[in-house]
Amino acid sequence: MLILHGAGSRKENHGDFGRTCAAAGWAALAYDQRGHGESDDEMSPAALDDVGVMAAFLGERAGVDPARVCARGSSMGGFMAIHAAAKSSAIAGVIAICPASEQQLLRGMNARDLELRAGPAAKAALAEWLSESDIARAVERLSGRPLLLIHAEGDERIPVEQSRELYDRAGEPRKLIALPGGHHRSAQHDPELHGVALRWLERSLGI
Repeated sequence: MLILHGAGSRKENHGDFGRTCAAAGWAALAYDQRGHGESDDEMSPAALDDVGVMAAFLGERAGVDPARVCARGSSMGGFMAIHAAAKSSAIAGVIAICPASEQQLLRGMNARDLELRAGPAAKAALAEWLSESDIARAVERLSGRPLLLIHAEGDERIPVEQSRELYDRAGEPRKLIALPGGHHRSAQHDPELHGVALRWLERSLGI
């Protein structure tokens, strides 16, 4: 399981899910995306290629089935997980928690609400990349691979309608869990949901 954090976050913030993966027999790999945590690079469109590289790296580890490497991301991480899986066959399935859209990331970046390291040139490249991307079309390209969407209905940053629209565009196998109430981070760190997500993914992959 490749674990992707959101904007302004870092790998350590999702250690709870990593530990749940390990307890369930999944090898888990989390890393700091560009412009975050201990990463040396600024955030840029190259961060998308990083996901595929890290998925391939994980698939090469001893005891890991490269045909069953999946990605789990929250907010910006969910956005990256979906786009990376659409681009790379190295990702067999996706768990996307309150995934952001291109428009939401653009607005956040322009309003300086996203806590990431990126200079003017990097931000210009990000803006161009986001304006040319379409997460709904990326979801369509995942058809045949499992997609689990999890979203709190009380999310104050990314409306739950975002995940409902993506679910409607997705092919099978797919599942949407819309949680009553909550907020932007509540679905990211719910121990029960961790187990539900892994079990659904295992059934969908035939594990």
